[in-house]
Amino acid sequence: MMSVGLRIATFNVENLDDKPSKSAYEPKFEERVKVLRPQLQRLHADILCLQEVNSQQEPDGTRHLRALDRLLQDTPYATYHRAVTQVEVKGKLQFNSERNLVILSRFEMTQSQQYLNTLTPALFYQTVTANPPETSPEAIRWERPILHATVKLPGDQTLEVLNLHLKSKHPTVIPGQMQDRFTWKTASGWAEGFFISSMKRVGQALETRLLIDQLFDQNEGAFIVVCGDFNADFDEVPVEAIRGQVENTGNGDLSPRVLVPCENTIPETSRYTLFHRGKKCMLDHLLVSRSLLAYYEGAEIHNELLPDESIAFATDKKFPESDHGPVIAKFQLD
Repeated sequence: MMSVGLRIATFNVENLDDKPSKSAYEPKFEERVKVLRPQLQRLHADILCLQEVNSQQEPDGTRHLRALDRLLQDTPYATYHRAVTQVEVKGKLQFNSERNLVILSRFEMTQSQQYLNTLTPALFYQTVTANPPETSPEAIRWERPILHATVKLPGDQTLEVLNLHLKSKHPTVIPGQMQDRFTWKTASGWAEGFFISSMKRVGQALETRLLIDQLFDQNEGAFIVVCGDFNADFDEVPVEAIRGQVENTGNGDLSPRVLVPCENTIPETSRYTLFHRGKKCMLDHLLVSRSLLAYYEGAEIHNELLPDESIAFATDKKFPESDHGPVIAKFQLD
């Protein structure tokens, strides 16, 4: 019986763009490529999930992933199959200006689609600290979609790949509560903004879990991998909602539908993908279904050179590298 090695990776490349630098302190795109391209080549990924890929507008108004194409030039990823999130503008689909999700696959994709308040309706919420006060609830929608692709693996096996970028922990702006971009007028306003961001992040996680259960309804033994920047550690609510642990549901019959974080096999001292104020944080995850876990061989986190952007320069724009480390999981499929 022939076996096939499979490497799956996720990487937040952090605002990938080829726009001219706004100041002499910001690295030029060419400088970023010199750092990022070797990082991508080191992954040796068969399937690569990217977050924060910006698009570039052409004179005719259309948008293209020029920066991504330039980064992938002279690498195997340049010829990979590709799925990208899109937004509707004036009745037409196009790439978003910022933070697109991308799935690159050595193997053929049989279908791809995105979900944005598709399985979960928008929430309606009336702020309590807005100035002037809101007179009625306003719709709260998720800020970024889920990207789902079905990949045809060798041997007539299929893999369901979900790429995520959940809402950050930065508080949502409350009308009338900001002195400037970084300064809040009241602690209550900041707390409400933080609360709304939490709702968005957990709401995205819920929609992700609903999609996962739909895939399991179609095939109880489905190979599923959920990759991305969750902006939450493995034991925080958004990740727990997606994992569906029996310890939380109390239902052993749901055990086959549990998702497992691959980073669990990495020593705790090395288990981090971001530095924040000197603290090691595991915000990027690669979760797999138990059916796929049977072929799991190990994981890597490339975090040797991660900068602490919150301390060194108080901004991450001065670093050519991303402030996230990529995560890789290795499998050997029959």
